[in-house]
Amino acid sequence: MARYLLPFILVTAIVLSGCSHSRKLASGNAATEGRKTPLTEKELRQKYASRVAASPGDIDNISLYRFIDDWYGVPYRYGGTGRNGIDCSAFSTKLYTTIYSTNIPRTAQLQYDASKKVKKGKLKEGDLVFFNEGGRKITHVGVYLRNHYFVHASTGRGVMISNLDDDYWEEHFVKGGKIK
Repeated sequence: MARYLLPFILVTAIVLSGCSHSRKLASGNAATEGRKTPLTEKELRQKYASRVAASPGDIDNISLYRFIDDWYGVPYRYGGTGRNGIDCSAFSTKLYTTIYSTNIPRTAQLQYDASKKVKKGKLKEGDLVFFNEGGRKITHVGVYLRNHYFVHASTGRGVMISNLDDDYWEEHFVKGGKIK
């Protein structure tokens, strides 16, 4: 019996430490967890330039990328509006309020209805991008960055950056939108 006790304790410690890490990411700032100071402007430019296929000098809206960095990795939660979980439309609403000082409607469909439609090839940084994942309504929204990349709260991976040219997003893309 005693010879099974040590392996049991080790396995339990490993499992509990894994749970502790997950809980930390879900409740804290996932992007800066374990980092005492925010990224410098140069570090922020380098980090996000590589994620959106740009050069660091192209990353000029530092407040936008600092906002993204602050929220990156926050888990998705349907109806969620905070750091313990946020849905796609709440994320775009928070981003617009914080970065552009603009209030936009709360749901993806209402955001779509309130926007002037933009073709995929005419998207600019800050435009909304809308998706239909089945049915007739708009079911997902993100915010366009550059080079076909957008930031959004993904159901599977939380706040992240994706590419409009990925098969899934290309298949479900409806239109871009500028808030009127």
